Amino acid sequence: MQTLGIIGTNWITGQFVYAARESESFKLTAVYSRTADKADQFKTKYHAPEATSYTDLDGFMNANEFETVYIASPNSLHFEQAKQAILAGKNVIVEKPAFSNPAEMAAMQTLLKQHPDQFLFEAARHIHEANFKIVQQAINALPAINGATLNYMKYSSRYDAVLAGEEPNIFSPHFSGGALQDLGVYVVYDAVSWFGVPDSVDYQAELLPTGVDGKGVATLRYPTFNVTLIFGKTVDSYLTSEIYGGQTTIVLDNAGTIGSVDRYSEGGQKIESLGEQSLANPMVAEAENFAAMIANRDTKRYHELLQLSESVNQVLYQLRQSAGITFDAD
Repeated sequence: MQTLGIIGTNWITGQFVYAARESESFKLTAVYSRTADKADQFKTKYHAPEATSYTDLDGFMNANEFETVYIASPNSLHFEQAKQAILAGKNVIVEKPAFSNPAEMAAMQTLLKQHPDQFLFEAARHIHEANFKIVQQAINALPAINGATLNYMKYSSRYDAVLAGEEPNIFSPHFSGGALQDLGVYVVYDAVSWFGVPDSVDYQAELLPTGVDGKGVATLRYPTFNVTLIFGKTVDSYLTSEIYGGQTTIVLDNAGTIGSVDRYSEGGQKIESLGEQSLANPMVAEAENFAAMIANRDTKRYHELLQLSESVNQVLYQLRQSAGITFDAD
């Protein structure tokens, strides 16, 4: 079991810690927070009293207690914190979106080439799950691809603060926030993984007073078909997602969580259910995969994931440009 330090003491960090423990992949040994109370509360809540608490980021990064750091801070902080970790000789797991723009991604790629012993993973957890791979296999079996509509919209608890005139980090351009950077990442990962990098993109965004998108519809154009992405954080949606292939349609309950995968034939007749039961903790598969790649020095799979992350980063940036959304990090 590898040793783990964390930056960020929110619920998603806790979910990863539980996944790491359940999969016996990582052991939490260090916690960074700006306040000691939050670090100690996190250790108590997630049953890691033996982990060391840090409120000084330099001291944390240079500590010997851990080999890999999981970063779940606000999006705009990812690049500098990941850079500091790589320079300190740590492996990095950084929550999606890993970086704010292609300039940060390019700088990180250069840094990683200078430090070939370190790994950096973007934690897009759903691409490691069984149903994601089942969808890819089903697409490969289609006689043709005629397009797709991929949907993921979920009301954010932080949107109430926006309605009250506030600007929480997740909805702030100062912290590289917005719907595209949060839930939109999932469906962009879907499209780029399953269909490749699009020829061109367009994003019709509904902008909030804070200057970022609350929800919107994106079009990814390929040589012979289009893919429509629908995502948002200001409403809940229960629409299914569909991938079209001649007279066969692959139907997903949700393109972000992919709890079910069904194949339909002409006339709406369901041929079969393809999906597997999802794990109770959706981050277990990625924790296992990251730990295995580090332990086995699986650089082939690692570089495939890094290239995918770079492609997704480029598409996200192009979509933001299309919608006129600018971050401080730009």
